[in-house]
Formats: sequence, C-alpha cells, structure tokens
Amino acid sequence: MRSRTLALATASGAALLAAAALPASAQQLAHATTRPAAKSAGVQEGTVGAADLLAKVKDCQQISNGKYRTDEETAATIPVCGKNGAVFWKADMDVDCDGQITAQCNKNTDPWFQEGTAFEQSDGEPLNAEKLPYVVVPSISGIWDYSKAGIKGGGVVAIIYNNKVEYAVVGDTGPDKIIGEASYAAAKGLGIDPDPKTGGADSGVTYILFKNSKASPIESHSDAVSRGDALAKKFLQDN
Repeated sequence: MRSRTLALATASGAALLAAAALPASAQQLAHATTRPAAKSAGVQEGTVGAADLLAKVKDCQQISNGKYRTDEETAATIPVCGKNGAVFWKADMDVDCDGQITAQCNKNTDPWFQEGTAFEQSDGEPLNAEKLPYVVVPSISGIWDYSKAGIKGGGVVAIIYNNKVEYAVVGDTGPDKIIGEASYAAAKGLGIDPDPKTGGADSGVTYILFKNSKASPIESHSDAVSRGDALAKKFLQDN
C-alpha cells in the first residue's frame, strides 16, 4: 500500500509510451508485460468453500461513516460492511512486509519496511510477515473505528481470492484512509505475487473479519485456521 502503486503506475506509463512505437502485435506483448505474472491458485484452508462465504457477502450494509481508498491515488469507493458476527470489505491486496527482519522482508526488499507491527507475538516480538498470514486494518479515524466493531489484534480473518480461502489474523494497522493490505505470507498462500515492491492483487480480494475472535497465540497460524473454520461455519449459519 502506501505509495507503492503510484510508483508502479508511473513505471507502467513509461512502458506503455515506449510500446506505442511498436507494431500492433508487439504492443500487445509489451502491454502484457507491464503487470506481474500471475501466480498459482494457492491452497484452500479449512472445510468451508469460498463460494459459500461469498454468497453471504453479496450485499453490503455499510457500517463505516465513509469509504476508503485502495491506494493514495484512487477514489474512495470501499465501504466496511456489517454482518452477523463479522465485518467485511472487498478490495485489492497490497503486500505488507513489516515486522521481523527476514530474507524476504527487510529494507532491501521493501522500501517501506518498518521493524514493527501494531500487534505483537506472545513473546513481545513483532510479527513475522514472511511466515504469518496477517491482515492490516485502517487506523482508527472518523471513517471507522475497528475496535468498536469488535475487531482486535489477533482477530481471525477469512481472506478469499480466486475461489480459495485462507485464514489470517489482524496483525497491523495502516493509513487511516486506505484499505486492502495483508502480509507477505498471506499473499503467497493465496497464490498472489508476494513481492512488496511489485506484487499484490489489483482487485478481487474479500476480507471477512470475525468479531470478538482471537487466535492464541497470535503467531499460531494453525490456531487461526482451526478457529477460522469453526467461525466460518457459524457465519454461514447466522447469515
């Protein structure tokens, strides 16, 4: 998130201007190379299917006071929606590498890297974005206060993309006017390019955050999956 997509847009624009001088067939090839290559479909987690969850979030009862941008340069079009036992939004996915310094997440791989996360492991250390699927929620503002909606650090999240379900935790906070960001591990698990500079997904990502839930400890992905599967089943029953 942050200003990553603006830089990408500038780079893409330059590539398209250069491609304009090429023959039509070559232009098509050049245009195709301005976006990151698609990754594999990822792995389904739990027993609840993506289609069943998506059927419950077709309509939005907006609970946010306004709408969010997906990036700094885009219009504010994304509301936070409410359901029984959960909140959700549909957005893009920018890649967050903040937290522990690892081979894939550091100042060399991510120009926006920060050595901390809003919520920490049980030992007081920052979360590990390379290993732990986590979601970034917007910082509290007049648009929406996640804490008043029953969402907290370590809360369980179902992320749906390309007909796959992955479970994650609420692990970090981001800009107060932007939404749609998750960790390196979350992106990789869904088959999305996890590169914090050039990866992510432009659209098609649904985030369902279960109210008053919490993985224990926050760094246990297996606990998030087991709790998430049970919460997803209850979500289907209650909506």
